[in-house]
Amino acid sequence: MMLRKTFLLLAAALLCMGAAPAAKPAAPKPAATKPAPAKAAPPAGPFDMRDPASLIAVLKAAGAAGEVARKDDDSVLVSVTSVAVNFSMQYAGCERSGRNCKAVLFDAPTDGAPTFAQLNAFDQTSATCRAYQDRSGKAHVVYSALLFADDSRPHAVTHLAAWQGCVAEFRAFLSNPNAYLAEAP
Repeated sequence: MMLRKTFLLLAAALLCMGAAPAAKPAAPKPAATKPAPAKAAPPAGPFDMRDPASLIAVLKAAGAAGEVARKDDDSVLVSVTSVAVNFSMQYAGCERSGRNCKAVLFDAPTDGAPTFAQLNAFDQTSATCRAYQDRSGKAHVVYSALLFADDSRPHAVTHLAAWQGCVAEFRAFLSNPNAYLAEAP
């Protein structure tokens, strides 16, 4: 049941992204009004999801803020602040330049305190989302993706929609773990 809900949430998110209403011609504005602020344009260069800067630009266009918090020999940690949730993106398998990364892990710590057994049971209900308990006992929800040279901007948006679905599903789980798991397949 919950697995089906996760897929339905993902499908709904994908449909909503493509179901924007048709643009209407703008009515003429009086000369005294201020022009509307311009939307952030996509970055000038080609999109490369293996470069953290490209996904940061997608997040920025969606209203979130992302910045590189740390760069190591083969990984880049990006801190993301948004209205919905603050999270991190850990890029792995990167070149020394911090680009051409092989994978990304989205990770959000939560305030809930489910038991380890409940977290394990949650993991068994989702095809894409995982949960774990860190050393301090704090629960996290995670989503990961392999990155390829031909990943497009729409593909990145799809990963972000899947991540949002994970966060929403984990919040539903945290609101009442026992009831959530009782309805799970």
